[in-house]
Amino acid sequence: MKSELFVDVQEKEISIALLEDSRLVSLQKESRNQAYAVGDLYLAKVKKIMPGLNAAFVDVGYEKDAFLHYLDLGPQFSTYSEFLEECFKDPKKVPNISKFKPLPDIPKNGSIQDLLQPGKQLLVQIAKEPISSKGPRLTTELSFTGRFMVLIPFGDKISISQKIKSTEEKIRLRQLIGSIKPKGFGVIVRTSAENKRVAELNNEMRTLLKCWEESIAKMQRSTPPALIYEEDSRAVSLIRDLFSPNFENIYVNEAETFTQIQNYVGLISPEKKEIVKLYTKDTPIFDTYNITRQIKSSFGKTVSFKCGAYIIIEHTEALHVIDVNSGNRSKASNDQETNALEVNMRAADEIARQLRLRDMGGIIVIDFIDMNKPEHRQTLLEHMKEVMQNDRARHNILPLSKFGLMQITRQRVRPALDITTSETCPSCYGKGEVQPSLLFTDKLEEKLEYLTNTLNIRKFILYVHPFVEAYVKKGVFSLYGKWRRKFGRNFKLLADESLAYLEYKVIDSNKQEIDLKEESDMNSSHSKNHTRSNRDK
Repeated sequence: MKSELFVDVQEKEISIALLEDSRLVSLQKESRNQAYAVGDLYLAKVKKIMPGLNAAFVDVGYEKDAFLHYLDLGPQFSTYSEFLEECFKDPKKVPNISKFKPLPDIPKNGSIQDLLQPGKQLLVQIAKEPISSKGPRLTTELSFTGRFMVLIPFGDKISISQKIKSTEEKIRLRQLIGSIKPKGFGVIVRTSAENKRVAELNNEMRTLLKCWEESIAKMQRSTPPALIYEEDSRAVSLIRDLFSPNFENIYVNEAETFTQIQNYVGLISPEKKEIVKLYTKDTPIFDTYNITRQIKSSFGKTVSFKCGAYIIIEHTEALHVIDVNSGNRSKASNDQETNALEVNMRAADEIARQLRLRDMGGIIVIDFIDMNKPEHRQTLLEHMKEVMQNDRARHNILPLSKFGLMQITRQRVRPALDITTSETCPSCYGKGEVQPSLLFTDKLEEKLEYLTNTLNIRKFILYVHPFVEAYVKKGVFSLYGKWRRKFGRNFKLLADESLAYLEYKVIDSNKQEIDLKEESDMNSSHSKNHTRSNRDK
C-alpha cells in the first residue's frame, strides 16, 4: 500500500492529509494559534468542588471552566500535591523528583473533597479539548509524549505497548528503559520503539526530562491561569502520531515547517529523511494532488460509494447516526439477502474510512440494511472489525441488534471534523440576490486596478474558481493577457478548487492574504432588497 502525507500550511491553520493508494483516509486540521490542545500543561486554580459529581471545576483561562474528575487525579496525587507545595514554597529552587519520597496512592473510591479545596493551585494537563458547549477535561496525571515513549512523573512503572508481540523484545526494552530512566518517573514504551538502539531511546529520554524540568521552572514563575508547556510545532506534534516507516513521501508547502518536519524525521528515522519534500508551486498543494476534490466529495451529510449505494451521516450532541441505503444499484442481485449483504459490506468499508476521516468519537449507531440470515450478520460484524484494525483510536464494536443496528464506541479526544461542502454565495453572502455573473470579470479588473494603482502591489497571485480561470485565459487574445499588459506581468491568475464559483482571493509575495472585500460588496444586495421593499410599500 502506497502511503503519502501532505501538509498544507496556511496563515491561520495547518491541514494534514494522509493518502493510501491515492485515496484520502485521514484529514486533520488545527489552528496555528490554537490554545487548550490535548497535551498542553496549564497552571490552574480550583474554582468549585462538586461533591455529587465527585469532581471539581478548574479555571485554566478558558471561557468555560474545565472539568477535573476524582479518577483523573491519578493514584500518585498525594506525591504530586506534596511536590507542588515544595515548588511554591521556594520559587527559586526546583525540587529534585528523584530524591522526593513517594507517598501512598490515593484510594480508588475516595472523595475529591478530601483532596481539593477552592483556590488550590494545580499543574494540569488537557486530556480532552473543549467540545461543543463543554470546557476542556483535565488530568493531574501528567505525561510528556515522544516518538518512542511517554514519560510520566511521580510513577515508577514501565509499560510496554501491547502491539509489540515479541517476548524477547519486550524483555530487552524493559531492561533497557529501566537502566536509563531516573527514579520517580514511569515510562510507557510505544510501538515505534521496537528494535531501536539504546542511544536513540536515551536521547529521547533526556529530551523529555528537559521538558519536565523547564515546565516546573516556568510554573514557579507564573500566576494562574497560565500556559506552562505546549508542543514546539503543531505540525510536528500532528505528524508524530501519524508517522509510519511505510510513508513514501511527505510533501510540505512552507519552508519553515518543512525544515521542522525534516529535522524531526531525520531524528527518529534517519533513513527516511529524504522522503520529506518541499512543495514550491503556486498552485495549491491539495489541488495538485486531487485532495480538495476528495474532501468535497467525502464530507457532507450524504456520502456515495460504489454501485450507487450511499450513507447518510447525522450528528447529535449525544451520538452520531449513520444510515445505509442501497440507492439505485445497477448490478443488484436477484437475491435480496445477497444484495443487502453486499451493500452492507461496502458500506462498512466507507464507514470505517469516514470515522478516521472525520475523527468521529463517542457513540456511533449504524442502521444497516436488514439481513435475516445469522451467518450474514456475523460476516458483517467480522468484516467491520477487520476494516477498523487500522484505526489508531481505541474502539469497541458490538454485534448487530435484532433491529439491524450496530453500535460502535470510539475514543473521542477532539471535536469531530465537520467540513461544510455546501458553499455560501460570495456575491450576495446568503441574502438571496447576486450581482450579474457576467460582470464578475469586470469586478476582478477593478480589484486588479485597486491593487496595482492604489495599493502599489505589483507581485501577487489572484486565485479564482477553475471555471473562471478557464474563461479568463481562453483564446489567443484572452482577458488574462489584456490584464497583464495593463497591470504588469508580475501577477499570476491561478485556479483554486476550494473556492466557490464567484469567489476569489489574493495572496501577496509574502504568502499573506490581502482582504479586498469592501463595504459595497457586502451591502449591494441588501440595499437592492431594502429599496424593493420600500417601493412595494
